[in-house]
Amino acid sequence: MSSHLWYASVVAMAIATPAICETAPKEVVYVEGAVEASLTGAPGNPEEGVRVMTTNALGNCVACHQIGALPDVEFPGTIAPPLDGAGDRWTEAQLRGIVANAKMTFEGTFMPAFYKVDGFVRPGDGFTGKAGAEPLAPILNAQQIEDVVAFLVTLKE
Repeated sequence: MSSHLWYASVVAMAIATPAICETAPKEVVYVEGAVEASLTGAPGNPEEGVRVMTTNALGNCVACHQIGALPDVEFPGTIAPPLDGAGDRWTEAQLRGIVANAKMTFEGTFMPAFYKVDGFVRPGDGFTGKAGAEPLAPILNAQQIEDVVAFLVTLKE
């Protein structure tokens, strides 16, 4: 095998490995709302978690939650509980479950299921006929969920 072909094979495997290890949304196992296993098999990055939580095109957690550790966030929300102390109130597995699909822990919550692809209630479809067909892409990918969880576990009282 030529060195270029060998190198290309190694690069292709390195790129494909995260996708192979990633747990698909329909394969996530919730136990009393908690998700014990990492969705990626790799640790999350807390700094990237902050970016996901504060970017309105991604998680936009700060639209509903206040986070004392992020005092420079503009227009923090007040309609959901503050996230200060989240790392003391819940385990990493519980936080992963809440971020992936909070409805598995808090029935009736208005928090979006960030790692869900089907089973949505689509009442507007009867009026517009424009609702997307399932399965839909999850709001956040598995690594973004792990990144948010990595940040949330650092929020101690």
